[in-house]
Amino acid sequence: MSMARKAENVGERFPEEARRIHYDEAPARSIRGVASADEARDLLEEGILVLPAPLASTEEFH
Repeated sequence: MSMARKAENVGERFPEEARRIHYDEAPARSIRGVASADEARDLLEEGILVLPAPLASTEEFH
């Protein structure tokens, strides 16, 4: 099973949820979702590791 399949899909809440996890305001876990280039850059500048990946068909996750 791929990492993406195991990760919780938080959709467009990705930047917010990544921050919550990073600052110990939410349980640590693998998440996936959507972020703009600017949002991803901001996360990286805060020291939050993000890994860009191409969007896959939702059929690949079912």
